[in-house]
Amino acid sequence: MEYDAIVVGSGHAGVESALALSRLNNKTLLLTLNLDSISFLACNPSIGGTAKGQLVSEIDALGGAMGVVADRNILQMRMLNRGKGVAVQSLRAQVDKHAYHLDMKDVLQNQKNLDIRQCEVVEILVQNGKVRGVKTAFGEEIYSRAVVLCTGVYLDSRIIIGNYTKDQGPNGFVNAHGLSKNLASLGFKILRFKTGTPARVDKNSIDYSSFEIQNGDDNIPYFSFIHIGNPKNKAVCYLGYTNEKTHEIIRANLDKAPMYSGLIKGVGPRYCPSIEDKVVRFSDKNRHQIFLEPEDKTGDEIYVQGFSTSMPVDVQEKMYKSVDGFQNVKILRNAYAIEYDCIASTDLLPTLESKLVENLFFAGQINGTSGYEEAGAQGIVAGINASNKLQNKEPFILKRDEAYIGVLIDDLVIKGTNEPYRMMTSRAEYRLLLRQDNADIRLTPLGRKVGLVDDARWALFNKKLRQIERAKRVLNQKVDGKKACEFLRGMGEGEGGVIRTYADLLKRSKVTIFDIKSHFNVLGRIPTQVLNYVETEIKYEGYIKRQETLVEQLKRDENTSLSPDFDYSLVKGLRLEARQKLNAIKPLTLGQASRISGVSPADIAVLSVYLKVKNRLEKTT
Repeated sequence: MEYDAIVVGSGHAGVESALALSRLNNKTLLLTLNLDSISFLACNPSIGGTAKGQLVSEIDALGGAMGVVADRNILQMRMLNRGKGVAVQSLRAQVDKHAYHLDMKDVLQNQKNLDIRQCEVVEILVQNGKVRGVKTAFGEEIYSRAVVLCTGVYLDSRIIIGNYTKDQGPNGFVNAHGLSKNLASLGFKILRFKTGTPARVDKNSIDYSSFEIQNGDDNIPYFSFIHIGNPKNKAVCYLGYTNEKTHEIIRANLDKAPMYSGLIKGVGPRYCPSIEDKVVRFSDKNRHQIFLEPEDKTGDEIYVQGFSTSMPVDVQEKMYKSVDGFQNVKILRNAYAIEYDCIASTDLLPTLESKLVENLFFAGQINGTSGYEEAGAQGIVAGINASNKLQNKEPFILKRDEAYIGVLIDDLVIKGTNEPYRMMTSRAEYRLLLRQDNADIRLTPLGRKVGLVDDARWALFNKKLRQIERAKRVLNQKVDGKKACEFLRGMGEGEGGVIRTYADLLKRSKVTIFDIKSHFNVLGRIPTQVLNYVETEIKYEGYIKRQETLVEQLKRDENTSLSPDFDYSLVKGLRLEARQKLNAIKPLTLGQASRISGVSPADIAVLSVYLKVKNRLEKTT
């Protein structure tokens, strides 16, 4: 049987890619090493987090599945950074990892145009520089016009605990052999990365009196914009700390730590280090935070966030029991490190199509990223672009000012990464424009244009737009001056300044939109989420306009196209390093060129002048 597209791997990138392709009317096959590993939360039992919450809502706004499924399986929901500005606030949910897996599996099994099979892929079939399908470990050849590789951390992976190593994937799942070698033979640069996970401990063996309760938040939204109302918290988490005794045990056993003994060769994530790495790197700190997070609704396993390690099991036992409240703790699953192969992401175009093999796309941790959310974001973009390529449509590329997804992919294909890449708010230059609450405003029209936003979601979106306009009309109405002054006095605000409308009142720092609603009896039954969005738009209006002006100024470079076949060695005045980097990356715009490591502003100035002269000469000939 021949398919339009084959997706290899059923993690968070694979499911989003397969769903996008099949929903866009492509006959799609999803191949997985194990049907029991579909969308499995192999590390932390959570979705979202700082900047990651934005990614989940962006996936949702485009018509993806991660946010919808996460919402249905929430144990606890929090809005991170509530005490900071709206630009860095992000949703994070503890979810039931087993229910999430089964829910997503059910979504896939009921998806039209999608077949699912359990088998291992060992070779990408290529004919005349173009993908032709895949070959399985059974020797079977399955043909297709496009292939999306979403292999996660399974390529020649091995787990490491002390001196113990085993060739396998996370959580005891089988790994993949042969595909790394095949990719190398096709010209891809293979990198070796490493990540890790903490122990799971028995919830009944913990003395919770030594920990601080971490409750979920009320009155916050869901990830998905199709879910109205507020999520219900069904579980609590706990905060604790390591101590000097823990650190003494770690320091005394560093010679047994694989990352210091030389047993681990892969590069680990800088922003999610193991506890032994924290103790060494931050030797001035006498404690580190750990969080106790439930893995599911009914089981006994607790995930110990912040306590990742690859120490031998006897050392792990001592380390964990040294923590206050863990004196009698029982380890159910030991912590471990895992090494795996991935590719150099600079071998990809902004569509996530390979530069080396046509119609071969890559998404997720095979591109050097970490995290479920980064994987899902790449998966939906790779699926859309594979479909567009098959249907002779324009590429789907999100810009850095349009989405965190745009920042993520631009960083990967232009800058590359020499360690597992993690999305953070600091990576986004325009984060005030890329908020959690406006992902649908930014991206749902694009999802509709692509074909992933169905009629029901589109109707909800347009209803929200009408509610936003209604709220803005009310707030732009004139307010009685005397009543406004009385209101401001009651809010502890000065009466100075020009106050003509309710919107002018709202711009005062101590005034919220809900204060105006209750005091003046306006805004009626407009939903809370809409009011929160309108309040942010009005309060931050000046800052938002400033960022929008900056975006417009920078669009000149982003709109200056560069040929992927251009030879930069022809440009006199470019430094040698810049020529080498530009020829290696082959940026598609001047803006992309400016973000390549090793290409200076002076190089961009030289290139810009060269292009202007070249264009002028071409017009006169």
